[in-house]
Amino acid sequence: MDMVRIGSDQPEYKVPELNTIPDNHEDQPVPGQALIESAAYHLPPLIYGAATLSRHYNTDHTLDSSTPFRAVRLALRYGIAAFDTSPYYGASEIILGQILLALRDQFPRSSYSLITKCGRYGARDFNYKPDTIRQSVLRSLARFGTDYLDVVYLHDIEFVSTPVRPQPSSGRHVEALTDQKLAADWGIADGHEGKIWGPGDQVVIDALAELRKMKDEGLIKAVGVSGYDLPTLLRLSLMFLHNTGKPIDILLSFSHYDLQNSTFAAYYPVLTHRAKIERVLTAGPFSMGLLTPNPPAWHPAPPKLVASVNRVRDWALTPNGWPDGLVNLALGWAMRREGAVMGGEGKDVPLVVGLSTPKEIHESMAVWREVMAVQAGTVDERAERRRAAEATAREMFTADGWADCSWDHLSQ
Repeated sequence: MDMVRIGSDQPEYKVPELNTIPDNHEDQPVPGQALIESAAYHLPPLIYGAATLSRHYNTDHTLDSSTPFRAVRLALRYGIAAFDTSPYYGASEIILGQILLALRDQFPRSSYSLITKCGRYGARDFNYKPDTIRQSVLRSLARFGTDYLDVVYLHDIEFVSTPVRPQPSSGRHVEALTDQKLAADWGIADGHEGKIWGPGDQVVIDALAELRKMKDEGLIKAVGVSGYDLPTLLRLSLMFLHNTGKPIDILLSFSHYDLQNSTFAAYYPVLTHRAKIERVLTAGPFSMGLLTPNPPAWHPAPPKLVASVNRVRDWALTPNGWPDGLVNLALGWAMRREGAVMGGEGKDVPLVVGLSTPKEIHESMAVWREVMAVQAGTVDERAERRRAAEATAREMFTADGWADCSWDHLSQ
């Protein structure tokens, strides 16, 4: 099933007959440390990234099998009780909605959080008109069979807002926090906080206003924005704050807190203090599949970055690398909450992880428990080797000139 335009007939998805779906040892959580919802975020540490319930990352053969049901069920059994999706992710809302409805006796609506997006419906199909925003949210509610959504983001907002950025951009977004000229080029310099730079900015202001109306109506609990370019997310968050008198509730940054790019850590305190956003999340420990063995063909990373990742991936498979491969290493790095920022104010930041199979869910929980044990003081040979492998991977990205460097998202 492909992406469905607003107003079009909705495709159907039928959950396989429940008595035909396996429920064996692979479908049971492994005993161990439990995920506990953060009091600050009202979300678990790990969030199920449901873009995987689409052709973006999986084939029709997988989507039509019992695998999606088994993955969602196992996630809930582990306590991964929040799901992040979008109409842009093809059939994701439809598939996830039907699975959750089939599981409602075991996991009622109150036992999990639903996070979706609006405004993006195709690779170049953006519509932030207030009426379309409302129709999109109402359609999402219907797809999930619920009367409220926990979070709704304006999806990939940098494509709709007025472009304010240096040309060309070096990709080193952290420099915009200290270089006054770069800050001015990105529109985040002191004194620019309330500036509306063009018609695109007014479009996103109006779209946010519509989401806030729906929040007031009780249809949404929290509204915010998602996107890639951190300087743009900061600029727009400041613009919303200074033009509407209140901050957005929540923000999602993707592919900026992973083994190759850790820029999120520098922006987190600025987003929470200067833009006054209470909940800032990170997504994409594999950088939209870039760090996996089979990156999607549509991935926007430039060839030189892909080559650098391939070099690190090949090294990880050597005897001196990491025995469980780059995916496992990258996942642990993105889960770690240490350092001045991520070990302090950012220690409760949830991570959205794309999950497709029960095996991936078991592995994610095993890595999370391993990382949490180390943070609690358990240090063994494997923990030391993991840290050493992370350091080597980071050094390799640095040597190639790609550490903490972002690709040009808007040009793709």
